[in-house]
Amino acid sequence: MSQRVSLLFGVHAHQPVGNFPDVLTDAHLRCYKPFLQVLHRYPDFRFAVHFSGWLLDYLLQHFPEDMVLLREMVERNQVELFGAGDTEPVLAVIPNRDRIGQIETFSRKLAAKLGQRPQGAWLTERVWESTVVPALADCGIRYVIVDDYHFLCAGKTPTELDGYFTTEEDSHKLDLFPISESLRYKIPFSPVEETIAYLESLADQHPSHTHTAAVYFDDIEKFGIWPETYQWVYEKGWLENFIQSVLASTKICTQHYREYHASEKTRGVVYLPTVSYIEMNEWTLPAQSASIYTDLVQQAKTNDWYEHRKAFLRGGIWKNFFSRYPESNWMHKRMLGLSARLNSLPKKQRTALMQQKLYESQANDAYWHGMFGGLYLPHLRRAIYNALVELEALLDACIPRATHFTQDTDLDGVEEAYLQNGMLQAVVKLDSFSGICELDAYRLHHNFGDTLRCQVENYYKKIQPDQEHTSSHTVSGIASAHDRVSYKHKIAGEDIVADDHPRSLFVDSLDDTYIAYQSKTAALENNHFESQNTEYPIHKQFILDNNRLQVVYRFATKMPQLFSTEINLAMPSCDGVGGRYIYQGKIPGGFGQLLELTDLTEIILDDDTLGGNVVIRTSSPVTLIGQPHFSVSQSESGFEKIMQALTLRLKWPITMRELMITLEINQHGS
Repeated sequence: MSQRVSLLFGVHAHQPVGNFPDVLTDAHLRCYKPFLQVLHRYPDFRFAVHFSGWLLDYLLQHFPEDMVLLREMVERNQVELFGAGDTEPVLAVIPNRDRIGQIETFSRKLAAKLGQRPQGAWLTERVWESTVVPALADCGIRYVIVDDYHFLCAGKTPTELDGYFTTEEDSHKLDLFPISESLRYKIPFSPVEETIAYLESLADQHPSHTHTAAVYFDDIEKFGIWPETYQWVYEKGWLENFIQSVLASTKICTQHYREYHASEKTRGVVYLPTVSYIEMNEWTLPAQSASIYTDLVQQAKTNDWYEHRKAFLRGGIWKNFFSRYPESNWMHKRMLGLSARLNSLPKKQRTALMQQKLYESQANDAYWHGMFGGLYLPHLRRAIYNALVELEALLDACIPRATHFTQDTDLDGVEEAYLQNGMLQAVVKLDSFSGICELDAYRLHHNFGDTLRCQVENYYKKIQPDQEHTSSHTVSGIASAHDRVSYKHKIAGEDIVADDHPRSLFVDSLDDTYIAYQSKTAALENNHFESQNTEYPIHKQFILDNNRLQVVYRFATKMPQLFSTEINLAMPSCDGVGGRYIYQGKIPGGFGQLLELTDLTEIILDDDTLGGNVVIRTSSPVTLIGQPHFSVSQSESGFEKIMQALTLRLKWPITMRELMITLEINQHGS
């Protein structure tokens, strides 16, 4: 019998919860629509697809005509639908009850909207931990796809990876398909004839099996959204040529994963280590460790042994992002706390909206960063906090919390003091800065403390300050985003210097020296903090009064010194046109501009995206300096500067014994 290779071709389509509508429209125009249109013309080309739940909902609402094409392809048995968690969570970092809820929610959605309940599942960012097996199996998922790299890390050799394997956890069984790294890098970047030749060569490599599996499952964004890919894939016809060549080949047949799974036996039992895809190994490590790791990888490549032994030169795991980035860890632990509160609520009090908001807060994108991952993107973090703050308000309405309490939310050994009155919540980090790390306005569903400090990233060593250029390296076809060095913005040397303090609210200085506070446990109910490193004691107190946060500074004596406090505010419009200062009835500028004012006692920060404003008042005149706080990060489009917060510095000489700063938070139209 002639040898044939079964091409198991799958694509994964995802957009983060809270992404901009124009980004979604562009992605649809350049990728989702043309991809579905091309595939629809070839009913004999079988493939698998995973649209994440939030994106599927969006496309069904805004582009129903293209979803009709998808449903038609499902009905004529051209498409196999893959499941996952509904909001695309990393299953390994959410509670098991939420894993089951997320997977079941999405499986039911696929059955209702597109007419097929999935047997296979996409594993977000291919993050594998064996703890996810029981939830997947309990939801009727029979197989998932992970990278072939995962199998190499378990000691398998490339020649063994020609089908699927079986694993188990806690008596639950799950089958695993290895995605071919070679195909991930060839499709769609290499010329069609090279890709077809490679696929056909696989047919003769495994004579013991009639149908060798060539497993491909990767981001659909590579078919139109990545740089140069729209022209390459559609205008120059790569995708159509590829499909035609596959269908014309006598050695390649397209199959669904479920068909291959039903007709072929497992290649045996396997136990995979905790791992994700290769690039993630570097991204999860702190800059210094990542630099050591990348140097080792480069040495291995230079000495020509990397490809054969790369599985044993391993970096970090996905959960390292929580220890790398305090902001990610804080979001994650707040989410876990609210999940536990929702789970403890009597069932008759739980609502679908509560469950929806919890699942939205578990969307993976804002929790991590690498070439992709959206921790550096304020609008993605804002979507997480919108959901968390709204969920917390719903839970408080059922079972009210204390107005004052302390706990170590983020497990860093430092407690936080929570103050809340039903309208606002201020969370004070009880470290030496005693600043507010979270400031929630429940009516606006917004956390004004949602910002990101600057820290050194390993890829900063690629940056040549003040350069604006693009370079890439490729022999034929087009270059992957991983091989490019490009700049969306001009980057200066000072832009990549790490912060020496947290980007919180009310970080205080005396003559440009940070003030170190000690929180007195007995006084915490009054939210009272006393300086430790000043000649005369300075006292700071936080008070919540309806929609106002009041911060009172008391000085033991008048001093010929300059006191200042730094307030970092997450204003949703950032440096866009929707954010503006209003001072004495005029608009002196937007949040993306430098603003300096003297003798200030009141200023309004108005934000269209927020749907509200912040009125800042001081009991005595102060000097205000307002400027945007930027961070530098990389994406598939290049190095870029992103505004993370509006940084306000209020300064005044200590000529009075007391000064009060009030932040009044208002909703437009109320």
